[in-house]
Amino acid sequence: MTTTLGKPSSLIHEICIEKVDRWNLFKFSESLQMRMEDLLEKKKADLLSPEEMAELDAIGELDRIFTHINAMVAAQNANQ
Repeated sequence: MTTTLGKPSSLIHEICIEKVDRWNLFKFSESLQMRMEDLLEKKKADLLSPEEMAELDAIGELDRIFTHINAMVAAQNANQ
């Protein structure tokens, strides 16, 4: 995946639901996970273009949303 993206909604095709223990959790596809890791490495080396920075921001926002939703799912299941 080499195209740059600006909105988290443009990544909708990269969303997976994976069963982890007894929970179904939102996860990134393998290709999106690898892309995020590549962009983070480039950021550490201060080599990101403005387009790549926007792409990393979009992926990061989606990651925060997934983390929040997955935490809510886990908390709800823990209370049952």
